[in-house]
Amino acid sequence: MTFDDYRLDFEQSSNRAMSMPIAGAVVWALVAILSTQFDEQVSILLLLFCSGLIFPIALGIARIRNEALISNKNPMASLMGQCVLMVNLLWAVHIPLFLYAPSFVPLSLGISLGLHWVVYSWIIQHPLGRIHAILRTCLVLLAWYIFKEDRLLSISIVIVCTYLFTLYQMSARVVPST
Repeated sequence: MTFDDYRLDFEQSSNRAMSMPIAGAVVWALVAILSTQFDEQVSILLLLFCSGLIFPIALGIARIRNEALISNKNPMASLMGQCVLMVNLLWAVHIPLFLYAPSFVPLSLGISLGLHWVVYSWIIQHPLGRIHAILRTCLVLLAWYIFKEDRLLSISIVIVCTYLFTLYQMSARVVPST
């Protein structure tokens, strides 16, 4: 297969690749709700645990959507898997932040869990992933600075809104066909 054939195969097998952002939106919405019910320390601990639910929820959504979330056959899918690994290596930063500077955890998780969108954008040759990553980073940082008393809630809302915007872009874009 050619490079373009692999890209096309990725597009077709991933069925717009919407399961992860749907799962992310659900989890961050749950975190937003929970952050209104608990103090900051408990809410941040819940964020740490809830962020681990994104992938299992995405697997269920992918099954319903007939989306190949995991593929060993396509190097583009393998590249996305490597990006997920890269993002997860940042837990070496999130855990010490939780222990020594917990107010930074929503900032670090909110930004780092969106970094793989840049590579996704490159694979599908569409700017929506870069737009998501840049918009998310800027808005998370802005929310973290402006809403000091409700950082987790405001960051969660920003991320959910960014996901909704990106999901709209994903569903509206023309996907290449064979």
